[in-house]
Amino acid sequence: MSGQIAPPEQAGTDRQEVPHVVVRFAGDSGDGMQLTGDRFTSVSAAFGNDLSTMPDFPAEIRAPAGTLAGVSAFQIHFSDHDILTPGDEPGVLVAMNPAALKANIKDVMRGGMLILNSDSFDERNLDKAGYAADPLGDGSLDDYQLCKIPMTSMTMDAVKPTGVGKKEAERSKNMFALGVLSWMYSRPVEPTIEYLEKKFATKPALAAANVAALKAGHAFGETAELSAFEVKPASLAPGVYRRITGNQALAFGLIAASVQAQLPLFLGSYPITPASDILHELSRYKNFGVRTLQAEDEIAAIGMALGAAFSGHLGVTTSSGPGLDLKAETLGLAVSLELPLIVVNIQRGGPSTGLPTKTEQADLLHAMYGRHGEAPLPIVSSYSPSSCFWAAIEAARIAVKYMTPVILLSDGFIANGAEPWLIPKLADLPDISTSFASQPNAGEDYWPYLRDDDTLARPWAIPGTPGLEHRIGGLEKADVTGNISYDPENHQLMTELRAAKIKGIEEDIAPLEVEGPDDARVLVLGWGGTYGQIGEACGRLNAGGHRVARAHLRHLNPLPKNTEGVLRRFNKIVVPELNMGQLSRLIQAEFLIEVISINQVKGLPFRAAELEERLKELI
Repeated sequence: MSGQIAPPEQAGTDRQEVPHVVVRFAGDSGDGMQLTGDRFTSVSAAFGNDLSTMPDFPAEIRAPAGTLAGVSAFQIHFSDHDILTPGDEPGVLVAMNPAALKANIKDVMRGGMLILNSDSFDERNLDKAGYAADPLGDGSLDDYQLCKIPMTSMTMDAVKPTGVGKKEAERSKNMFALGVLSWMYSRPVEPTIEYLEKKFATKPALAAANVAALKAGHAFGETAELSAFEVKPASLAPGVYRRITGNQALAFGLIAASVQAQLPLFLGSYPITPASDILHELSRYKNFGVRTLQAEDEIAAIGMALGAAFSGHLGVTTSSGPGLDLKAETLGLAVSLELPLIVVNIQRGGPSTGLPTKTEQADLLHAMYGRHGEAPLPIVSSYSPSSCFWAAIEAARIAVKYMTPVILLSDGFIANGAEPWLIPKLADLPDISTSFASQPNAGEDYWPYLRDDDTLARPWAIPGTPGLEHRIGGLEKADVTGNISYDPENHQLMTELRAAKIKGIEEDIAPLEVEGPDDARVLVLGWGGTYGQIGEACGRLNAGGHRVARAHLRHLNPLPKNTEGVLRRFNKIVVPELNMGQLSRLIQAEFLIEVISINQVKGLPFRAAELEERLKELI
């Protein structure tokens, strides 16, 4: 891995080598658990481990401190080999208060390590967390390795020389916890020190306090002789890597697509969890000609993006389920105008406001049918954080080539999760050829709906081009001329042409690939963020002597051309989804093939072990 950092020297320390570890940081919303997890992740990525993360935080801006509703957590699975998921059961839980312990203890593996901030286990905090007795002394934690550390008081002592106030000093305890874990797992602290000094460059006392807390935690781990482990770097494919989240990768993919298509990128967006980070990320890249605009609402955002597409930009709008509801009418207009618009939907728990910070896959049928009239459009899906880069490029390629709006589906688990990303070479990016209409037909008026024989795409005429003036709007267009038409036969024809254009895309997308034993009679079919859990569950089943194959859909409309042929090779088709069976319905309706559904709508991804057991029952 290029840029890999070396582990710190651990003189005199006997370290147990382990292949992988699952750690969860948990605390109050104000305890900085997301930052702590993010720093541990960044250092592990630079160290060369493969990794997968799962942030988990409440929807409230600040729930009451010390309560279960206010617990924020960050889980990281890091290893010396290729991994697919953030792990089922944490082997280590760092809990900053009783509420964090109570909310997460049920997930920790028996025999796992609990690193607890003992200073927070007072009567008031125990009561707010709902404990009748102190778990540190009532024997309820006897099945775990218990490590009680007075983090708050030790942090206060460590940062006292920096002169910061009591509030700022206490907030530094997350860095103390990070220092402890950094020592336990041979993570160097220098990159985090550099990060803190840069982050608090204008507040040197605050930087010094956080650095002091980090170093104090690291020193405590060594002097207290805590268990010490080593997770060696993974043997990843050669190249330059970086840690990336799904939303970052999606933003980079959109930028790469605009460069490949030689189109300026415009994003019209309204802030909504969990899609807002795409707006934040893209706003940093004005040097690539990216224009971002935070609109006053969801409807304005897609209207601006569609207007940008009309004027020759790569028009993009991002949102989540509630926002997609509001964008539906303008999305139908984009279908009628046949303009290349990308609508990104980062799915979350619903309906209505639902579970803003939790994941779900329940917008598939909305993407397929959530517009009035016959308004088909392509649907592309990402399946992991790094895959978002390629999904964005593919959505742009299809939109521009076929002159159609495209919905790109991701979800909260993918969007917020992180993994190492092999930075591609420019030569590996696909060609996204773009051409604009330059002159009217010889001796004729400009015909805005004269279609390409192969793609059925109409020409893209930039407003202001002499001779290419044409009418647009939501009323039905006459074939070829684009004039307003109420003719029944024309409406039938235009409806069929729009559908045929989308159907024809199946000739231009990759076939559905099957992984697993050639003699498998059971196929596990997935889409979206279930990719890792399905892969891990099927891997365990095959290792145990079962014969199970798997396939994962990246294109949901149209489906790959060989989909039916693949499905009919198997005796059983099992579809795990984080909804109540939406892909299952589409498959059964399209191919009249019986499908067995495994469904979950808890706001959480599947656990690979649970999925393995469910599949085992069906084999």
